[in-house]
Amino acid sequence: MVKVIMGSRGTGKTKKMIDLVNKAVNEESGNVVCLEKGQNLRFNVKFAAKLIDLTDYPVNFNYDTLFAYICGIYSGNYDITHIFIDSLYKVTGNDSPEDAAEFLAKLERFSDISGIKFTIMISADIATATEGISKFF
Repeated sequence: MVKVIMGSRGTGKTKKMIDLVNKAVNEESGNVVCLEKGQNLRFNVKFAAKLIDLTDYPVNFNYDTLFAYICGIYSGNYDITHIFIDSLYKVTGNDSPEDAAEFLAKLERFSDISGIKFTIMISADIATATEGISKFF
């Protein structure tokens, strides 16, 4: 399962993401991971969630390296049930809706194999979403 939360700045995406992370921590039996660039969620997400600040790692994250990083996280912990990604365009440095749609399709295939649920936040006007993104709303 892949779900996208998309909207312009100030539309409540971060609050929704925090609520979903905390709900997952309370309700899911496995580990919950949240990937972010910076420490935007640090004080609002329950401590049981594994928060990973991607700026702590000397990697230039693009869609391919982010996918490889997610695969690496999973290979080290098969108990992960949900991965949240805060601000996909910010993390990857790429705001191409076409590239994002390709990444989401790849995540969907990985989700089918691994059973991990993914929730991804994209900070952009919802009108810019391609069909490949909007199918995950």
